[in-house]
Amino acid sequence: MPRPRLHDLDELMDVAERMAVDSGPAAVTVRALSQTAGVSNGAIYHAFGSRTALLARVWLRAAQRFLALQREAVRSASGGAVEAVVAAADAPAAFLIQQPVSARFLLAVAREELLGSGEIPDDLAAELRHLDRVLTELFGTLSDDVFARRDREAVAVVRDCVVELPTALLLRGNRSPDPPVRARLAAAVRAVLALTPPPPT
Repeated sequence: MPRPRLHDLDELMDVAERMAVDSGPAAVTVRALSQTAGVSNGAIYHAFGSRTALLARVWLRAAQRFLALQREAVRSASGGAVEAVVAAADAPAAFLIQQPVSARFLLAVAREELLGSGEIPDDLAAELRHLDRVLTELFGTLSDDVFARRDREAVAVVRDCVVELPTALLLRGNRSPDPPVRARLAAAVRAVLALTPPPPT
């Protein structure tokens, strides 16, 4: 059976992404995707190998979209290093507005679940793990820019600003990314960065 063309794969992933957001990840089965997308089971297995690999591929695509948006937000930030961290922290809100389905998919499907399943190819697992290194490098660069340090304690402060605060103020409560919420997030990030990190250990 021929492998679907690249644009068809993107369309299949679009359908799977929407199904996971609308009905939960468990609803994304090969049979359900086949019926919804009008593509044979065999073509889906041929393209992705397994249901878990399909979900991992959709997760990776969504995460790459998010990281591209975040990198551009940091690059375009004006006002210095602190505002670059504010831009990185605001990226989840911007992603929810610009690409709501991909953003909700990332919230619905845990990456650790995919990696722990043991059912995805090694190359795809390596791509997922590579995202950690991309984020670590971003945190280190921002830490250097703000604190002129890249030790664990300084990087942890940046990570709190870019990951923990958006999760607490926006993602965990499933709030709409409206201007007042984003303004509170920006104020919280600036307040945290005004504190000197603990000395390196």
